[in-house]
Amino acid sequence: MEIYKGASAFAGIAIGKIRFYRKGEYQIRQHQADDVKKELKNFDVARRHVMQTLKEEYDRMSEKQMDTADPELDMEPQPLDRIVKVNGENGTNQILEQAELLGSGSFLRAVQSMITGEKVTAAYAVQTTRDEMQSTFSRLNDPTIKERIHNVSRISSLLLEILGEDENKIDLGEEPVILAADALSLAELMEMDKEKLLGIVTRKGSATSHAAILAKNMDIPCVTGIGIPQSEEDWEDSIAIIDGYTGTIYLEPDNEVRKEYEIRRKADLVERESLLKLKDKGDITKDGREVGIYANIGSLDDLNSALYYGAKGIGLLRSEFQYLGRENYPGEEELFQAYKKTAETMGDRLVVIRTADLGADKQASYLEIPVETNPLMGNRGIRLSLDRKNLFKTQIRAIYRASWYGNLGMMYPMICSEEEMDEVEALVTEVKEELKAAGVPFKEIRTGIMMETPAAVMIGEELAKRVDFLGIGTNDLTQYTLAMDRQNPLLQKKYDDHHPAILKMIKMIVDAGHAQNCKVCLCGELAADTRLTETFLQMGVDALSVVPACILPVRKALRAVCIAEMRS
Repeated sequence: MEIYKGASAFAGIAIGKIRFYRKGEYQIRQHQADDVKKELKNFDVARRHVMQTLKEEYDRMSEKQMDTADPELDMEPQPLDRIVKVNGENGTNQILEQAELLGSGSFLRAVQSMITGEKVTAAYAVQTTRDEMQSTFSRLNDPTIKERIHNVSRISSLLLEILGEDENKIDLGEEPVILAADALSLAELMEMDKEKLLGIVTRKGSATSHAAILAKNMDIPCVTGIGIPQSEEDWEDSIAIIDGYTGTIYLEPDNEVRKEYEIRRKADLVERESLLKLKDKGDITKDGREVGIYANIGSLDDLNSALYYGAKGIGLLRSEFQYLGRENYPGEEELFQAYKKTAETMGDRLVVIRTADLGADKQASYLEIPVETNPLMGNRGIRLSLDRKNLFKTQIRAIYRASWYGNLGMMYPMICSEEEMDEVEALVTEVKEELKAAGVPFKEIRTGIMMETPAAVMIGEELAKRVDFLGIGTNDLTQYTLAMDRQNPLLQKKYDDHHPAILKMIKMIVDAGHAQNCKVCLCGELAADTRLTETFLQMGVDALSVVPACILPVRKALRAVCIAEMRS
């Protein structure tokens, strides 16, 4: 038996076989080529398709369309140093570098040489060349290495989409498994069958990463920052126990440990059954104060869970999930239908839609966001929305159209200044005028700001004057206040969301909101920490919004509190 210790991302106990997920792998059914000329042709066809994709991306990103008489990303190899001089240093350079690798660079030559010299399939040559180049780059002391590795990875993925078959991007097998991985993105988790997941273990990431948050939404035990050996085959098909309460993994547990955890798992199920008695109970303290418990959701599946556990409403609909795991932007009609269904399902209960908080660790290839040195501090949230105003307007229109069918609110992420609110309000006014002119019915909806940066806290009253409510995003607020990347497993022991500075900031936000008659809802993962429920109520927090699986434990804690006694 081997024991590994990590960080608990979501409590619970899981027992089952390990399935290792290898990011971006493709099933290469045959290594040796039957016909080398055919494989060279297959590679050339795939290469031309990818070059065309890059050309289209370049056209969209360039400030002016490329001169068709002098195509800079032609199907045939072109000298690209001249292009950079013409276009300058801008976000398109990353695409140019990818095109150079594939058009005339080392990647192209290495793949062609391997197919010819070793008589292997095009897919195998691409995969092997990718692995070798990434291995070489990772050993170099070069500040641009992250971008170079990304470029090789991207063109390889595009080629393998044509040449290879996706091996295990979604398929987890016939039986439910414990999923082990180096790291998991939101998009990858969203593509997986929840019914096939017993638990999740990752080498990287943290308890407050967005992937971990999604695991909580899915009600799946999750442990991050585990020292999974590099020889991953050692874990494949092994029996493991996840203790999501302590962040411990037992690999090939002995009989005594397995029996102990079978008993604990049964007790866990009994406790969950007991909590179900609170589904229809009110969110009322012992002395009669009502503090609403809302749900954080990312999909219509989560909506069903929120209803099942008796949420008062939806305090945070993470709308960006609808933008992930797909090839292009969702259109207005698609967004409208999703929001309309949510509004109709919840009836009179409030549904707060946070506008898309894309960027950072929530990436989609079609967003074409250039590689950033520190994406968590980069073009994300409201910054990206205001940078892509047409797309932002599309979402705002969909929300206002759906408002006619229920009780919707709209909240803006990563607001740091009143100037950003000026831009947002101008767009909202523009949308409302357009809808009125077109005779499209809508309701006036409540708006809010997600308070998640120290800057927002320091101008809390000024921001509160602009909206009807404030949400507190403790996940980002903690990492920005402590200057710690919440996804860095090396910082897990130092990453303290109970830090006095965080608790003081929460109190400052509550006071700022109440000074302007704004209700304040705590939306981050900290809201589900029942050790602090009394503290938050004493601060004056008006509502708590948590993942559906945490509603009942928080309700139990809330109903045991007497605020009058605490104050006395």
